[in-house]
Amino acid sequence: MILESPLVKLRSLDVEDSDQFYQWSQDREVTKFSLSSYAYPQSKSEIGNWLSNINSSSKTVSFGICCVESGKLIGYAGIASISCLNRCGEYFILIGNKDYWGKGLATLVTKLITDYGFNALGLHRIELTAFSINPAAIRAYEKAGYAHEGVKREAGYRNGQFLDKVQMSVLSHEWSGNCIK
Repeated sequence: MILESPLVKLRSLDVEDSDQFYQWSQDREVTKFSLSSYAYPQSKSEIGNWLSNINSSSKTVSFGICCVESGKLIGYAGIASISCLNRCGEYFILIGNKDYWGKGLATLVTKLITDYGFNALGLHRIELTAFSINPAAIRAYEKAGYAHEGVKREAGYRNGQFLDKVQMSVLSHEWSGNCIK
């Protein structure tokens, strides 16, 4: 499955992406707000094993984010913890290539995958959390149409301290009319 816009192409991930993921995993600035699995060192082969099984579960869809102009893999995003019964899931994103930070790509990718979640997967609710000290992510999600629901107090641990996470979501009936640009 490929999703495309004039700036990014979202494609499936495979083992050949291991080198890029390994490079990102070594940069603490890139992984600072990411999943806790990046907190522990991983070998290229461990990352390759993870990538070979990444979409084997019906509870997760993951896409590689590629820059259309360069064709370069710059990150990945998707929806995890998909519940068919509750028709909901949790959005995630990592822009690993810092050259593409601050260019609005996170908002664009968030819109593309949210639209996919509602229109292709039939979800009703997509939620996410963002560290409260990561205002760029929170702004990207707001621009993509996500609403604040509250704060999960001291829900994450980074750099020796517990940090709050902002809980956000969007519902399918709120999504109609949300333009992807």
